[in-house]
Amino acid sequence: MKIDIVGGGPAGLFLAILLARQAPDVSVEVFEQNEADATFGFGVVLADTGLSRLNDAAPDVCADLVKAMKFSTQQTIISRETPIVIQRPGQGGGAIPRLKLLSVLQDHAARLRIPVTYSSRVTDLTSLQGDVVVGADGVNSRVRCSDENGFGTTRYDLTNHFAWFGVEKPFSCPALVFRKFEGGYFVAHYYPYSDHMSTFVAECDHKTWRDLGFENATADERRAVFERAFAPELDGFGLVSNNSVWRQFPVIRNANWYSGNRVLVGDALASAHFSIGSGTRIAMEDSIALAQAIAANTNDASLALANYVDLRRESKDRLIGASEASYQWYESIRDWMGQYTPHEFIYQFMTRTGRVDAARLREQYPALVAELEVAGAIPANEAHP
Repeated sequence: MKIDIVGGGPAGLFLAILLARQAPDVSVEVFEQNEADATFGFGVVLADTGLSRLNDAAPDVCADLVKAMKFSTQQTIISRETPIVIQRPGQGGGAIPRLKLLSVLQDHAARLRIPVTYSSRVTDLTSLQGDVVVGADGVNSRVRCSDENGFGTTRYDLTNHFAWFGVEKPFSCPALVFRKFEGGYFVAHYYPYSDHMSTFVAECDHKTWRDLGFENATADERRAVFERAFAPELDGFGLVSNNSVWRQFPVIRNANWYSGNRVLVGDALASAHFSIGSGTRIAMEDSIALAQAIAANTNDASLALANYVDLRRESKDRLIGASEASYQWYESIRDWMGQYTPHEFIYQFMTRTGRVDAARLREQYPALVAELEVAGAIPANEAHP
């Protein structure tokens, strides 16, 4: 069996590595449209829960990633100019420079002699001879776009506007800042990913975008407003651009995970909102399931793809459901910011996906729950009996 992987990002490279180990008789080739050292964005989050699954699949790869990661055991959330510190369970959240993440995966692929063709944009999928063609090529997937009817693709954009920046300041821990500024409603998501840099996601709701004239502003003018809005946190540092395009988040879903011999993973299959900080991890976990399915069915591509869906759909649906609940909460951020006290806001934020309730909060974040209870921020029907 031959597997052609379109997309040499984390999901595509990790899939190739796993297949080379688990199904050595399978031929694997990766096609990446960018150069090997090209990257967009800054740091990538890989939380401890996700790392444990990656470690189970490829301990040596995970160990190399962990060596390059910046871990934080705390998170700060600021609303109404009141900072509340949350102590994270376990080793906390981790982040790694995206370029380093790719470099680690590229090195492992090279050791396994996996052919990876860079600067190769696949424009004609019929030119690929693989028994399986994998779309690991993100939200703008050419594999998916080649057969949207077959995949049952739907797409729409959320209303909030956002852009990814960097900051040459290693913040002490990840933070979320919700701030009213100059009549607008703004959100900053930031986290350190090295000893010198942090990722900084700037966001505002659509009414702010219109009211402050962002539609007709230049990229520099928009950035300057966010630098003023979050001046207390930036502390004189400017926002660094790297393909920092302002956009509205695309919600992409596919009724069918595969069509013919073409199959999707990661954001090509279902886009995970950045507010849950798990997009890369979800994509790499898709690759774990697909590799397992192919390795178990090396003589039957159709059975392998069906097995992939059976292995992964339930857990994927839960994660994407959490993503949907999270972005729906952010879409109404103007209401939340005006409705709650800082402690009430924290409770609403921590339980926004529906996967965490008061009982789970109490188990994982006992100090935070104690603080919330003192502040009367937990609804009476969910308070400790």
